[in-house]
Amino acid sequence: MGIKAALPRYELYLYSAVLSGALIWAGSWIFEASSDNVNRKAFKESVKPGWHYFGRKMDVADFEWMMWFSTFRNHILFALIGHVIFAKIFTLLAPKHRPLVFAAYGGLAVLVTMGWTFMALVVSHCIILYSVALVKKKWMCFAAGLSTLASIKLEPYNSWQEALVTGSFDLQDILFYGGCGFSIMRCMSFGLENCDRKEGNYTFSDLLKYNFYLPFFFFGPIMTFDRFHAQVRSLIHHLTRKEREMWNITTKALLHLGVILVMDVFFHYLYILTIPSDMKLVNKLSDWCLAGLAYSNLVYDWIKAAVMFGVINTVATLDHLDPPQPPKCITMLYVFAETYLKFCRYVYDYIGENHDKIFKELLATVCTFAITTLWLGPCELVYIWSFFNCFGLNFELWVAKFFSIPPFSIMEGAMGEAMSRRIRGVFNAANFWAIVLYNVLSLNSLEFAKLVGRRIIFKGFPLSTLSVLLVTYCGVQLVKERERQQALLEDPDPVKPVDDGKEKAE
Repeated sequence: MGIKAALPRYELYLYSAVLSGALIWAGSWIFEASSDNVNRKAFKESVKPGWHYFGRKMDVADFEWMMWFSTFRNHILFALIGHVIFAKIFTLLAPKHRPLVFAAYGGLAVLVTMGWTFMALVVSHCIILYSVALVKKKWMCFAAGLSTLASIKLEPYNSWQEALVTGSFDLQDILFYGGCGFSIMRCMSFGLENCDRKEGNYTFSDLLKYNFYLPFFFFGPIMTFDRFHAQVRSLIHHLTRKEREMWNITTKALLHLGVILVMDVFFHYLYILTIPSDMKLVNKLSDWCLAGLAYSNLVYDWIKAAVMFGVINTVATLDHLDPPQPPKCITMLYVFAETYLKFCRYVYDYIGENHDKIFKELLATVCTFAITTLWLGPCELVYIWSFFNCFGLNFELWVAKFFSIPPFSIMEGAMGEAMSRRIRGVFNAANFWAIVLYNVLSLNSLEFAKLVGRRIIFKGFPLSTLSVLLVTYCGVQLVKERERQQALLEDPDPVKPVDDGKEKAE
């Protein structure tokens, strides 16, 4: 329905009160479970001494978070600060060669960190995929790119390539697969954009400048080649900043620092990452505690991605680039279509077009999640995750198509917009928990996801099921209200005349 579907203010206040109370209630259960079981044998490896003035141990189960903001924090900061300083110096000395300087510093950092054999492997991938790109056949770019990606994800080829990297350190596996994986995806983007170029080809140096931009090299995000190339070319001609841009960059950097500190404090009191790994303990927890753990794990995963994106994007913004935005918060999601597919332009949008045809949407989602499965590394858990999320995307379209036919469309048209929004909110609440359950299995384990689903949907029915859906419904309505207000800010007068003299709501 249109953005005019406002709800009474007292109703929104009620939703806020219910949601806040439920989150505090679930948090208290998790805090109690964390405090009472801090010395469990199963917690020994993932609950370690934290900040001494808290007097509590800290959940350190997430290696990636600890790597970024604890164990390898200084190394990452050193590399990124070096990039910023290096870029600033050469901006003054040779502003027209900034893109080349970025690539040179990135290549040097990769060489020093991973060794010449890894560097040679990445460059060989670039040469192969650049050669294919010159043919200007999209299917060949896809085939070559996916085959190269498969070579670092499937045995025995990945073990052979990994063995080429000399030395041994804690981050070697992560940097190897992250560096190679993102490099191949960038080469695919380059090749596909070269296919769309009508005259001539992009040069190999354009690919190297794109691929070896250090902030994006190991951990992403993936900025498609056309965006990167256009922005980098503009740097040659002018380097002016928008009004208050530095203020915004500083504010975002301080915000990210604040979030990191808050999360570290949070890990001293709520062991949301460690508890789901102990199934003996999890079986003893209440339904509210399980629902809180499942939801908080997804929120944390988004926070982690947003902070990591934010740190990298801050550096990219200092370089006068406009990087991809962080993923949308799970709390703001109630449809699958907004959840994934960040690299969807070449597959999901290309095949699915407007995403309103059942067969095209099915083909688009199958192809997209097939590539995602290869990217993540084929295994049973990834197969299950891909299947259910692919199903979720298509099921949304099937339901939308079903309710768009009479008599359902007539019934919805006859009721008020506010009532339509409430009814849709019920379906969105159920859909939200489908998103949660489908993704908890990839963040924690299949056993934990099955237990949460069984306890909330079956064993907890009707009390736990309906109460969790009620709380989720309140959250969905608050999100819808926020979206409505943002839409009104962007377009204060959504009702505009059309050609036939009638008016319609956009």
